[in-house]
Amino acid sequence: MLTVTSVNVNGLRAAAKKGYLEWLSGCAADVVCLQEVRAEEAQLTEEVRRPAGWHASYAPASAKGRAGVAVLTRRAPEAVRVGFGVPEFESSGRYLEVDLPGTTVASLYLPSGEVGTERQDEKERFMETFLPYLVELRAKAAVDGREALVCGDWNIAHQEADLKNWRANRTKSGFLPEERAWLTRVLGEEGGYVDVVRALHPDQDGPYSWWSYRGRAFDNDTGWRIDYQMATPGLAGRCVKAQVERAASHAERWSDHAPVTVVFD
Repeated sequence: MLTVTSVNVNGLRAAAKKGYLEWLSGCAADVVCLQEVRAEEAQLTEEVRRPAGWHASYAPASAKGRAGVAVLTRRAPEAVRVGFGVPEFESSGRYLEVDLPGTTVASLYLPSGEVGTERQDEKERFMETFLPYLVELRAKAAVDGREALVCGDWNIAHQEADLKNWRANRTKSGFLPEERAWLTRVLGEEGGYVDVVRALHPDQDGPYSWWSYRGRAFDNDTGWRIDYQMATPGLAGRCVKAQVERAASHAERWSDHAPVTVVFD
């Protein structure tokens, strides 16, 4: 069995003070992908930077206090790669992949965007250059007899079932028609990936993985499903369980996102 968990920690130092370490100590995963770490390794305590029982790989952003991704593995990775070959995003702290026996696992933090701003332009540039890399990653994995799994905060709700208030968000970044169409390409013939959570839960709303801290979004389950595990078809076919680890209460949350955990046979 291979169990992979992915979560946007919304600042690893802050999460560590709210319960992240306690969660990690009870985590049964073989791999944990983190997004929005927002810290360099030197800024983390030893307990957070190198948790007992884990091999930790980091890709911080050159912009201080922004982005940052990490991958924790129970066994030492065979290789670690930062970025996906596009100079603009090489040091942006948005993509890191590790090779494990038979499988490449990546942590992704896709830009969030904001309509009418440079942030949205950046998001669109990222999407435009990242899809060809995903195609390349899948093709190379197939040639090598391997599988690939890209986990993380994709910052796009793909379908109406992926966010509670979809009607009110049709003109907002994260649910724009062009963003959703791009994700359809990732999951279609061009990209060839499988959204493993949706594959196991095809007929339900959600399960949501992000809730705003404003109002009572969490209590009312007014959320978005923007955290995905996208697998190559061979690996996706071995998925036996997929769930969002939603906190029992608002007070017990240590991030505005919840961990997404998938088990492969």
